[in-house]
Amino acid sequence: MTTSEPISGRGHDVLVAEDLHKSYGPRPALRGLSFSLRAGRILGFLGPYGAGKTSAIRILSTIIEPFSGRFLVDGLGSDTPQQIRRRIGVLPESLGFPGNMTGTEFVTYFGRLYGLGGSEARKKALEMIEAVGLKQRARSLIKSYSRGMRQRLGIARALINDPAVVFLDEPTLGLDPKGQQELQGLVRWIARERNAGVVLCSHQLTEVEAVCDDVVILSTGQVVAQGEVADVIGSKEQNVVRVQVPAPAVADAERALRGAPGVTSVIATDEAAGRLRIEFDGETDFSLDGQHVNNGILNALIQSKVPILGMQAGGGRLQDVFLEITQGAIE
Repeated sequence: MTTSEPISGRGHDVLVAEDLHKSYGPRPALRGLSFSLRAGRILGFLGPYGAGKTSAIRILSTIIEPFSGRFLVDGLGSDTPQQIRRRIGVLPESLGFPGNMTGTEFVTYFGRLYGLGGSEARKKALEMIEAVGLKQRARSLIKSYSRGMRQRLGIARALINDPAVVFLDEPTLGLDPKGQQELQGLVRWIARERNAGVVLCSHQLTEVEAVCDDVVILSTGQVVAQGEVADVIGSKEQNVVRVQVPAPAVADAERALRGAPGVTSVIATDEAAGRLRIEFDGETDFSLDGQHVNNGILNALIQSKVPILGMQAGGGRLQDVFLEITQGAIE
């Protein structure tokens, strides 16, 4: 990997990836990954299975090297992996915990690994454990912790070195709704209160839409969408209406809607639920006040005797955008 030319910081960016490529034999995993993340913001890092997310995170956390390209973490170039490791925190999807250690002992151990003295490491560990809401269980053995408590402990461990960038891989996976909500609050706290940049990998798109400021969507190793969450949704949903029909009527609805005025595409985004996404040409007024569009859709479905269960114009969802732009990707 060539790193002769230094990368310059971009304002308050704490993570910058520039044209990262990675292949495993003949199979490309990343093809020109570039994006940036500012301090205090949460980036949703998305893609279907096989899109290259894992390879990207392993590169950015210095576990593996890219074939080409480079990255910057808190002012440190990718040719300084040991220094970068001191400026990042990582919560992997499957983090093993020693059951016969207490929460305090576990986090203190990692504080010592980062060079803190014994008393300093313990003090910092207790601060982090309290910050993630585990103060009452700090002296309990980890084997007595619930999954949600272990996720909190993993976050405390990831923060012990005051990282500039925190990578969180499926932090709410397997938690009940209350646990998910609490962990999402912790993610916001890391960004807002600790001013760290957070990279959140999640397959729960409603979670990403609710928590993240920015999003990068990968498909087959390439960035297919990036920017602020609202902008990514808006850029793909400006000329869009979504309808829901009974699942058995999806095929009939598709045929009917393709003949409606101004329609350029009809996609079944969730065939089992009967949801379809209808896109119009740029000259069509699709707003809620543009009743001619709504009436055209209604008339097409009514004439084809397709029951209408729901209809929504504009204001799309991240899930709709994700399904549209990653169609045909490896699942």
